[in-house]
Amino acid sequence: MNRNLTNIPRKVLSVALCLALLAPSAAWADTGALGAGKYAKQVDESVDRALEYLVASQESNGAMKDASHGVTGITSLAVMAFLAKGYTPGQGKYGEVINKGIDFVLSQQQKNGLLLAGGKAQGAMYCHGISTLMLSEVSGMVDPARQERIDEALAKALKLILSAQEVRKAGPHQGGWRYQSNSRDSDISCTGWQLMALRSARSNGAQVPKEAIDNALEFIMNCRHDASGGFCYQPTQQGPGLGRTGTALLCLALAGRHDQKPAIGAGEFILRSITHGNRKVIQDGQFPYAVYYCSQGMFQLGGKYWDNWAEAMYPTLLGTQKNDGSWADRYGSTYATSMAVLAMSVVYRQLPIYQR
Repeated sequence: MNRNLTNIPRKVLSVALCLALLAPSAAWADTGALGAGKYAKQVDESVDRALEYLVASQESNGAMKDASHGVTGITSLAVMAFLAKGYTPGQGKYGEVINKGIDFVLSQQQKNGLLLAGGKAQGAMYCHGISTLMLSEVSGMVDPARQERIDEALAKALKLILSAQEVRKAGPHQGGWRYQSNSRDSDISCTGWQLMALRSARSNGAQVPKEAIDNALEFIMNCRHDASGGFCYQPTQQGPGLGRTGTALLCLALAGRHDQKPAIGAGEFILRSITHGNRKVIQDGQFPYAVYYCSQGMFQLGGKYWDNWAEAMYPTLLGTQKNDGSWADRYGSTYATSMAVLAMSVVYRQLPIYQR
């Protein structure tokens, strides 16, 4: 197996990055969002306020203030929130904010490659997957010295993800990931982040084995609830959920399976969740995790799937944003705010991993 993961070529930044800053509302014109475009001005203003909140929440060392649960992961989400609006490292009014966030995450990498402050946490691989995804997404956007550090960190981070996947697990759990790098079972949530990190790195030139992607997708399919078309937290469970189904949908779509039965079935499951008299479902115990994944996944499907989701999501998020630009969640406002920005700004199509 070829594991030369250090060769990560520089991405060429698209003109779209600049266009998004000059006229963000124009990004709505080609989304296939139909009526959702009516929220363009409100969403642009909402995202701008949210980014200002994130700026105010950044510590001098680049970390996020209230990120008590996995500071590297939440800081990485915040960095990607800025990228999602078209801002880039070292450039523009948020350039140094982004650089500081990147530097903090790099400074926390452990000897084994784990991107985790302190080196220990219950959900270590969650933080690691999110942080690896962020570093892959900014690769090619930074200055040469910082790029060299990212290349080195990514090589170690990707090797850890791949080795954790190869840990022998019980039957249908093989191919996935869970809380720790030596876990012997898997869950769809943690697997989603690792899969996106691998997919991003592979698209960016890293020699990630195709079999690693395929094995992860096989695990995700093992979580499918055939009767409903939704997806469960783990194989053999009988409780498909909105966030879990959104996770599966996005992963399938990013693997080019958006037009296949499992992805369409996931989209239908999500539609049923928001059209059967319960449009507040994304507020009740599902925000911000489900909102993030369903927004990304339904946008990939497009058509009626995105239109109906957008009509449920945008009014809800716009109506629950606080005066200071944040959203609230038990895991902290910087986490919730970053995820809300990533969900709402999917139409800007700035993060390479989420482009159709």
